[in-house]
Amino acid sequence: MRQSRPFAPSPVISLARYATLLERADLRRAIVASVIGRLPIGILGLAILLATQASSGSFGLAGAVAACYLAGLASMAPVLGRVIDRKGPARTLLICAFAFPATLIGLVAALRLGAPMWSAFVFAALAGATFPPITVSLRTYLRRRPTEETQLAAAYSLESVLIEIIFIIGPVLVAFFVAYVSASAAVLFAAGCGLLGTWLFLHSPALAQWHIQERKSASLFGPLAVRGFVPLLVVILSYSGAFGLLEIGVTAYAAESGSPALAGLILGLMSVGSAAGGLAYGSRSWHLPLARQFALMLLVMGLGVALLALIANVFLFALLGIVAGVVMAPALIIQSMLVARTAPPQYATEAFTWSASCLLSGVGVGLAAGGLLLERSNSSAVFLTAGAVAMSAALLAYATLRGN
Repeated sequence: MRQSRPFAPSPVISLARYATLLERADLRRAIVASVIGRLPIGILGLAILLATQASSGSFGLAGAVAACYLAGLASMAPVLGRVIDRKGPARTLLICAFAFPATLIGLVAALRLGAPMWSAFVFAALAGATFPPITVSLRTYLRRRPTEETQLAAAYSLESVLIEIIFIIGPVLVAFFVAYVSASAAVLFAAGCGLLGTWLFLHSPALAQWHIQERKSASLFGPLAVRGFVPLLVVILSYSGAFGLLEIGVTAYAAESGSPALAGLILGLMSVGSAAGGLAYGSRSWHLPLARQFALMLLVMGLGVALLALIANVFLFALLGIVAGVVMAPALIIQSMLVARTAPPQYATEAFTWSASCLLSGVGVGLAAGGLLLERSNSSAVFLTAGAVAMSAALLAYATLRGN
């Protein structure tokens, strides 16, 4: 008589696809270089804010300088993306490898030497404008390497998880520098990471294997002229506002709870949940069309964020924050896959920069809107607004992205 085997459910997170992906030495080298080069992403926003506040004594000026950095990053990225699509990434990355740290050194010097505040605004904007476009270069490289969509999903999942890890590590490094040296030292450390990581990425096989796609047709508007791409950007701009609202809402919640330092911990726990969700998403096959997956993730994210408005207990709030964060990385992964699917290869890098610029712009608008809302209400109102924004974006994705 045959003995039946006990049922063994498959694990929620399987690392098999990631192990297969990382068997390639070229990808491992590119990823290590990209992590070093992109550490400034998790460091600079907070470091510039704290360094400027320490120098000027004003959080208003500090926020304005940090906003200039973000504005420079968002406005220049599509231009760099177009140049990379036409000429390849090597020259652009080489220029940025030296220009980016130079502008950050200029920013620190302006703050430490008491230069006119307008110089800090200029250096911050230039730092954002010259941020090495490693992320979009890596995403374009990943798009061209896998042969199946499951491999592409795993690749973008891994890349998304790396970003989440950077956002976890970055604030911890800033806290270390502030405690033992200064916020300005954190800015200089980010400058060094940008130089080293970009130099390593330049010498990785990812660049050696890069080939420029033949342009069968030319358009002044690049990927913006491609059907379906602008509606996708509108959805990205819409839902990313929820991220900005969530960040300032958590900061306000921590202050209302009497422990402002909890904000960093809670946001870090959300990133942990997001990273876990990204790993789980990329380790499985999904049969629902991408656009429907996108709409579903945004809907679940909106519901989770809105529920935060009802939680007064800090422990339960942090726990729900982890759960709410689980769908954030999958939403970003699906976004990258939709960009890769919608834009032709000749516009790949520029398309990724447009999506990144819309994401940054949406976060900035959400931060500003959350600040105005907090002048009249409390964190609960911000969370409810963030939930409504994410759910509205879900409806927009469902209505406008049906062809994907």
